[in-house]
Amino acid sequence: MGTLQGVYLPIITPFQDDEIDEETYRNLIEQYLLTGISGLIPLGTTGESPTLSNDETERMTELTVSAVNGRLPVYVGVGGNCTKKVLQLLTRVERYAIQGILSVCPYYNRPSQRGIYEHFLRISEATNLSIIIYNIPYRTGVNLENETLLKLAEQRNIIGVKDSCGNLKQTAELIGQKPDGFSVLTGEDALFYTTVTHGGDGGILAAAHLRTAEFVEIFRLLQANDYQAALPRWQALSRFIPLLFQEPNPTPLKYVLHRLGLIPSHETRLPLVEISSELQRRLDNLIDSLA
Repeated sequence: MGTLQGVYLPIITPFQDDEIDEETYRNLIEQYLLTGISGLIPLGTTGESPTLSNDETERMTELTVSAVNGRLPVYVGVGGNCTKKVLQLLTRVERYAIQGILSVCPYYNRPSQRGIYEHFLRISEATNLSIIIYNIPYRTGVNLENETLLKLAEQRNIIGVKDSCGNLKQTAELIGQKPDGFSVLTGEDALFYTTVTHGGDGGILAAAHLRTAEFVEIFRLLQANDYQAALPRWQALSRFIPLLFQEPNPTPLKYVLHRLGLIPSHETRLPLVEISSELQRRLDNLIDSLA
């Protein structure tokens, strides 16, 4: 099914008065299609998927596919901690012309490695879509161990992982053992440079909403082994990343996008609330450099 490489954007869901702002969303897609990203991922955590109804999830899938119109691959966030419900949602989105799904490890109920394996095996068997597994143990409560992930990678349609394990040793070992055609994409924005230099295949990066083409260029330079050119660019770019995650994602990001005039509102849905005045002040000081 092909190796995933490059910068993938887990695009935000813009809201106005608690409704999806469809016009703004289409405009965002048009803008990001011009930046050199490798694909779009709607309905991830950055897209506030936990706060969207199944009908809204399907509508966002439809909007994305229509706006992209085949110009980039689309991987839709479809995950949860009840395998049956995930499969039900999967049947609603797979009717659209998407390339695959990004599916987070089951959260809160803390399944065993066998439970995680069986969960993703059922998803794999239920669809012909490509599947990117999302391992983020500090949110889900359970780490997907490399042994389990590599066993899942034997399934023909499990093609990669969004790796947010938070453990560089685990990540490096996974990169060293991954089979041909299986991609390791970091979900830790601050580790993008490090992951790619260790042999990773790119990243699924919320921060790439800003200075997007620069993220893409850094990846290109690293792929060409031009580390001398890539490093100073990365050092300059990486300075703003910690601020975007100082409070819950995507609230700082939406604030910046609003201040830059890219979205008319930085509205999020509860339980997310607007960022603190102190973080607003610090982000305001960076606005000019983020345009």
